[in-house]
Amino acid sequence: MNAIVTAGLAVILLVLVALLLAIRVVQQYEMGVHFRLGKVIGVRGPGLRPIVPILDVLRRVSLRIVTMPIQSQGIITRDNVSIDVSAVAYFKVVDAVKSVIAIENVEAAINQIAQTTLRKVVGQHTLDETLAETDRINQSIREILDVATADWGLLVTLVELKDIQLPDSMKRAMARQAEAEREKRAKIIAADGEALAADRLAAAADIMMVHPLALQLRNLQTLVEIGVDKNTTVVFPAPLMSTIQELGAFLAREKSAAVAAAPGARAVPADANGGTGRGA
Repeated sequence: MNAIVTAGLAVILLVLVALLLAIRVVQQYEMGVHFRLGKVIGVRGPGLRPIVPILDVLRRVSLRIVTMPIQSQGIITRDNVSIDVSAVAYFKVVDAVKSVIAIENVEAAINQIAQTTLRKVVGQHTLDETLAETDRINQSIREILDVATADWGLLVTLVELKDIQLPDSMKRAMARQAEAEREKRAKIIAADGEALAADRLAAAADIMMVHPLALQLRNLQTLVEIGVDKNTTVVFPAPLMSTIQELGAFLAREKSAAVAAAPGARAVPADANGGTGRGA
């Protein structure tokens, strides 16, 4: 009786082991490549997949997007500047059979070809193009990698330049260039302001020639602005001095006219300075 029970348990154990060896689980994000006696007989989707023990092998391939950093590469640009460039690439498997059969190690292979492609593409551009046209460089690298990895069952979805390291001497030169550019723009803006101010001053001068009183009002406004700062210095503009002289001459002429109009008075002509002279 004990021998029969033992034999039954042994049979059940063998059946369980056979079931474990004959069933494989393929995850939702995977695809299984089914080999029988070394030959591909099909592709298995997610779920429980039976195989024949010993004769069959099920290779599971992940279909998720893989993030692969491209380590920093020493590159000489087209204008002979040495820089260090690192990048990152994103790829995924679109053909599970090719990714298993066509190449031994997918990640190592794409990492090596990505490094060489990065050096090749960046080396064809100048430093300014590398810094300013990263989108175009990224697109060129991705297109080259797509063509190279198509036979491996891969799709490169994105390539991005991550970091660009410049020599210290080049950083100082670029800083001087940026400073000179800022100074140039400042001088141009100042010159434009001077030209605009000259046009406005010319227009104001034309108005003051037509209306002389406007100049006097401007002089009085200038005196008011000086007086706001509690300044003890008094400034008399030259036009204001000439106006005072003209006012004095006018008063002298009026006085002479009044004296001449008085009864029994003799007309006394005024001299050139507005004073009165004595008759002969």
